[in-house]
Amino acid sequence: MTEREMLLKKIGTCKFAVTDIDLFLDTHPGDTEMLKKREDYVKQLQPLVREFEEKFGPLTKSENDSNTWRWVKNPWPWDTEA
Repeated sequence: MTEREMLLKKIGTCKFAVTDIDLFLDTHPGDTEMLKKREDYVKQLQPLVREFEEKFGPLTKSENDSNTWRWVKNPWPWDTEA
């Protein structure tokens, strides 16, 4: 597994956890333990996204800077698969 793939897997895992906790909190908004867990996952996610974007470019077009369309210049997944 490449470094890019490992980072994407870690990012995906954290994003899944945050989304899953968000769904739980929709029905349990006062659960402070889950709010803390969500905060912990968000804190784990931020440096992973920052590292990925520094090395490989933006993850989504919303993270694109206003001067270029760098997000479309990255290799697409099917361009790097063997």
